[in-house]
Amino acid sequence: MPPPGQDPRWETMGLVHDYLAAEFPLINKTLSLAKVNTYGLIYEWTGTNSSLKPYILAAHQDVVPVNPETVSTWTHPPYSGFFDGESIWGRGASDDKASLTAIMLTLETLIQKDWTPERTIVLAFGFDEEASGIYGAKYLGKALEETYGRDAFAFIVDEGGGFKDVYETIFATPGVAEKGHADIKLEVTSPGGHSSVPPVHTTIGYLASLITEFEKNPYPVELARDTVPYDNLVCMAAHSRDIPRSLKRAIFRSGHSNAALHRFEKDFVLQDKFYSSLVGTTQAVDIISGGVKSNALPESAFAIINHRINTLSFVNETAARDTQTITSLAESLGLTLKAFGEDVIPESFYATSHCSSQSSSTSSSKGHIELSLAFNHELEPAPRTPTSGKESKPWDFLSGTIKATYYSHRAQGIKTETTATDGDNVDFDPRNVDGNTDTKYYWNLTRHIFRYNHKNAAYGSEIATGVHTVNENIPLDHYLEIIRFFTTLNNECR
Repeated sequence: MPPPGQDPRWETMGLVHDYLAAEFPLINKTLSLAKVNTYGLIYEWTGTNSSLKPYILAAHQDVVPVNPETVSTWTHPPYSGFFDGESIWGRGASDDKASLTAIMLTLETLIQKDWTPERTIVLAFGFDEEASGIYGAKYLGKALEETYGRDAFAFIVDEGGGFKDVYETIFATPGVAEKGHADIKLEVTSPGGHSSVPPVHTTIGYLASLITEFEKNPYPVELARDTVPYDNLVCMAAHSRDIPRSLKRAIFRSGHSNAALHRFEKDFVLQDKFYSSLVGTTQAVDIISGGVKSNALPESAFAIINHRINTLSFVNETAARDTQTITSLAESLGLTLKAFGEDVIPESFYATSHCSSQSSSTSSSKGHIELSLAFNHELEPAPRTPTSGKESKPWDFLSGTIKATYYSHRAQGIKTETTATDGDNVDFDPRNVDGNTDTKYYWNLTRHIFRYNHKNAAYGSEIATGVHTVNENIPLDHYLEIIRFFTTLNNECR
């Protein structure tokens, strides 16, 4: 999609800005506002103590589109914001307008009560997070660094985890790391012609064989100590009240025995789709295209392979492994191979003794494979936010904020899905995030990035939230608790 100013579809973001100006007049009167690349928003509420580092509350204004074919299946119209007395329904109700409006409602209320911050508060709202943030957060990150400087912020809170029940224990799950990602384009070309005289393999046939080779060779899942996924498991073993004893023992034994670590990896991690996806680099063939007519041999076909990269790996390692995966097959099929700019199997390979049945003057390949980075949006794994030691003060503050929010919300006598009891406690399970938020453009601003907005998933929800699909909604009580979270955070961050 072309950038703002070159495509009229962006103009709907102007309506979002009009809404924010109308509904939050005190914010627009009290805070300074800078617009970045037309629709990115940076608000600043200047604190009274300039010696304290400011902090950022981030969210995104955009939502994923609604498939027109599904509109009739929604319980309430997808853009209505309908409130049925218990839940708010509509696209963005959970992702991510709940966070954005909770932040704005919190600050609007604090201004009404004549509250002023000691520490400067900065709001950063992107407008294309669902499309990788290339026009929104990417520009916001540069503008924030130019204005405030590198490592200028105490911490950043953006969309992400919430709290949930694990083995009868409530765990808050702030994201403190993110896997990297790379979209790899696998393209095959070969001579066309009439389909009445087909070769043994068409271009699409070659592509199918290559895709099968990828899926036969998934990335290894190797659990390593001192990683966020491993720390998740240790935390669960140490604090879950109802964890099976055998699982608890296996986790603790893995901490001091490599043999026990490998057994645990085999018996538990590899058997659990969720944990194995957190630990290893994943691959998924998500897009495929080829052919234009049923009686014409396709001259080209391609697939896009999405990778979420292990936090101990790199984009280059992923590219190298993909190349290695298909090199032998490419040779056996008689195809040349160019991978990320390098001729791995050049045409000259087939003009040598490798093709002994033909003279070198007539030998040639049957087609060509090219591996490349698909969209130039590849991303290395994110730096890990400190959660222990001398640099963990922001983590300690966030943990206290989460506990205070959880307990105070339940002390109000509000109907909730969870009720605090004498044995109820909130523990903390810092998480590795599979997806990437707008914070991927904010790494230079602080070492302390928390992907967390206090969404309630404890004991499950009776109504699915429908994020990115039909019937997206958020229960009112959950939304009120998010507001309470941001209120507590701002009140206590001094």
